[in-house]
Order: sequence, then C-alpha cells, then structure tokens
Amino acid sequence: MRVYVPLTLPGLAAAYKTGELGEGAFVAYAVTPPLREWYLSDDIEELEYAALNRAALASLRLLAVEPGVARRRVVVAVDVADGAAVADPDRGLDPAALGEVRVAGPVPLSKAAAVHVDSDDAENDVAAAADALGAADQGDDDAQFTVDGAEDHELLWYATQEIPNLVGLGD
Repeated sequence: MRVYVPLTLPGLAAAYKTGELGEGAFVAYAVTPPLREWYLSDDIEELEYAALNRAALASLRLLAVEPGVARRRVVVAVDVADGAAVADPDRGLDPAALGEVRVAGPVPLSKAAAVHVDSDDAENDVAAAADALGAADQGDDDAQFTVDGAEDHELLWYATQEIPNLVGLGD
C-alpha cells in the first residue's frame, strides 16, 4: 500500500540520518474508502494525487507550528504492507481526516518510492499559508484563500537518492 507521509525539511533530514520514518506509529495519508467516496473517482492516479494533496496540507500544518524551518512542504511516498496502515473508523467521515491513516512504524526510509517537495519559488506563498492556517480553520475566508494559494504550487518529484541534496547533506 502506498502512503504519503507529511514532513518538513528538518523532518526529512532526521529520517535520512536515522534511515527510518517515524519513531513509532505515525500519521500518513492513503487512498481510503472515505477518500474514494469524497473524491468520486475510480482512477487510482487521481485518488493517489488526492491523498498526496491531503499529506501536503498536513505538511503545511507542521510548518505552521515550526516557524523557524524552511517554508517548503515535504511529502514522502512510501510503500508499506497492506495491514501496516489503518484508518480510524471513528474519523472516517470527518472531512479533516479524509485519507488519514496510522502507520505502524517506524518504516525504513529504503521503502520510500519518492519525495515530493515545494520548489524555492513556492516559499513565500507557503509561508503566507502557514501563517494564515489558524484563521482559515476558524472560518476566515480571506485566510482560506491564502491557504488555498499554497495548493496552486505543485510539489516537485525527487528520487530518494536526491534526499541528501534536498536536506543540505549532499556533496
């Protein structure tokens, strides 16, 4: 099963140093039955893209509580055993939890298929979105517009071999 793990660049650096994602069970996003129902598509690529975007929003939430880190959303796509990722049945229809799963961790970083990261030119919009997230959660339409502005930036795809360069540990 492919899951999408929301991180920050320092979180990715820590995973690279330890060789593992998570110190124990952690939250990720995947194609779950409620996500399928919400997205109304049978196209697996579209559904995986929706799960990736849910993880990107969770990465933005991580950035909102870590003001000193680079304002770039990070999502690691990783393959886990089917039973290793489980959705909470009590939160299945909660719009905030669509696609959310709990992964029995840690998971070896070697299981990662790819890393998705914002480009440098997205940083200003992502920073503004992280700052506006609290107000958007309270129903502020202007703040929601700012948060949605971060979604206008597509996350770039990187091979896992590129992680050292992404986190500043490359040659």
